[in-house]
Amino acid sequence: MESQGQVSFELYRYTPSLVAAVVFLVLFVLATLYHVYQVLRTRCWFFSVFVVGGACYVCRTLAHNNKTNIPIYSVSTIMILLAPPLYAASIYMTLGRLIVHLDAENLSMIPVKWLTAIFVTGDVIAFLMQAAGGGIMASGTLSAMTTGERITIVGLAIQLVFFSIFIATSTIFHRRLRNHPNEKSLSQSHSTSVLKSTTWETVMTGLYVSSILILIRSIFRLIEYAQGNDGYLISHEVFMYVFDSMLMFFTMVAMSILHPSKVLSPSNTKYQRTSTVSHSSNAGLFQMEEAQGRFDSRS
Repeated sequence: MESQGQVSFELYRYTPSLVAAVVFLVLFVLATLYHVYQVLRTRCWFFSVFVVGGACYVCRTLAHNNKTNIPIYSVSTIMILLAPPLYAASIYMTLGRLIVHLDAENLSMIPVKWLTAIFVTGDVIAFLMQAAGGGIMASGTLSAMTTGERITIVGLAIQLVFFSIFIATSTIFHRRLRNHPNEKSLSQSHSTSVLKSTTWETVMTGLYVSSILILIRSIFRLIEYAQGNDGYLISHEVFMYVFDSMLMFFTMVAMSILHPSKVLSPSNTKYQRTSTVSHSSNAGLFQMEEAQGRFDSRS
C-alpha cells in the first residue's frame, strides 16, 4: 500500500518459504553440532564463538505462518544479522593465535598484542550497531524501519572496513612468512591431501575462504538495506538464501574442513613440542655416539 507517495512498511514482501527454511534449519543444525563436536574433541575453546554464530540461523521456519508477527520477525532478523560478526570474531582470534604459535610476531603488519583487540573491537562495534538497527527495525513502524536501516548500514560498513583490513593483514603476513620462513613454520607436518593437511597454510586457507564469503554476504546486506524496505533485494526471499544463508553455511563447512585445531589444538601443540624434544634428544645422542666412535678409532 502507498499513501501520499510514501511506501508503507511491511515485515515481509513475500510469503516466507517453509521448505527453504526447513532445509537450511537442518543444514545449520548439523553443521553447528559438528562444530560443537570439533570444539569439544580438540579443546579449541576460543572457537566456541563460531558455534554460537551457527545457532543464529535456526529460527526462520516460524515466519511462514506468521507474516505479521513482530516478535518472530525481530528475533529472526537480529539473529541473522549477528551471526557473521560472531564468525568474524573467531576468525580474528584464530589469526592472532596462529601468529603467536608460529613465533612470527615480527612478520605481522599489526603488533600481535593489538591485532586481536583491534579487529574484535571493530567487530563488537559492528555487532552492536547491527543489533541495535535490527531491534529498531523490528518495532514495526515505518520511521523506526528507516532509522534502523541507517544504523544497520553503518554497522555493515564498519564490518566491511575491518574485514578488508583484516584480509590485507592476513595476506601480507602470509607472504612475509613464505618469503622468510622460520623453523616453526617449516616444522609443520605435511600431507598430500588438503583434508588431512596440518600445515599453518591450511589454517590460512580456511581464514581466506571464510573471510571472502562473509565479505560477499556483508556487501549484499549493505546493498539490500540501502535499497530500503521496498527494495528489489529485500522483496525477493531467494536473494537472502543465496547471498546470506547459503554463504554462511559454506563458511561453516569450510571452517569444519580447514579447522584451526589442525594446528592450534592443545593436543597438536603438545605433540609438536614432544616431537621437537625427541628430535633434539635423538640428534644429541647421535652426536655423542659419533664422538665416541672417533675416540675409539684413535685408541
